[in-house]
Amino acid sequence: MASIFVIEDEENIRELVYYALKSDGYKVTTFEGAKPFWKHMRLEKPSLILLDIMLPGENGFEILASLKQSKDTDKIPVVILTAVRDSLKSVEGLNSGADDYITKPFLVDELLARVRAVLRRTDSKNSKEDTSLVLGNIVLDTQTRLVWTENNEVNLTYLEFELLYCLLKHKHLVMSRDQLLDLVWRPGDDGGPADRNVDMQIRALRKKLGSCGDMIKTVRGVGYKISL
Repeated sequence: MASIFVIEDEENIRELVYYALKSDGYKVTTFEGAKPFWKHMRLEKPSLILLDIMLPGENGFEILASLKQSKDTDKIPVVILTAVRDSLKSVEGLNSGADDYITKPFLVDELLARVRAVLRRTDSKNSKEDTSLVLGNIVLDTQTRLVWTENNEVNLTYLEFELLYCLLKHKHLVMSRDQLLDLVWRPGDDGGPADRNVDMQIRALRKKLGSCGDMIKTVRGVGYKISL
């Protein structure tokens, strides 16, 4: 499921876009401005960003420039949402690295069609790139959902795979239990007390990884990280 971040300060437009994208099967996270967006970007990277230009504080062009200047985010496709009808502004956005733009007001069908088109182009481009996450003797392939340790295939459950993926994606960073719950767990996944469930899944994952399980470190009072 593709994940889409929407940065839009107008509540009615933000809700319209949210429900339109959700109904089309996307995972959607919305932000009113730059600060909460950048905070969440430390935890998760989206498949696509819908970015309003006229934002309070850091505007859309400034956010776009920062995204394209970082190796961690420069490949994330960005579609500009703008009420500015000046074609020069749209050209400025495209020249700054945006993949497309939509002028407000817009039709929901147009929004969804443009999002699908950008994601198709991006998926085609990224399919040629490496799909593996590697740390030490652990190799995780995001396309085949297979995991190896020291060249031996490891059979993981859905949650164990997602948990390992999340840790590897943020390797060397401490992830709190709340962060892991937000990024990995879905409603109804393996019920039970939330914090205890994270700990149980970590223990099971360590056991299946064998000697590589020691790379998952407990940070007392905070959560977990994976590192050599």
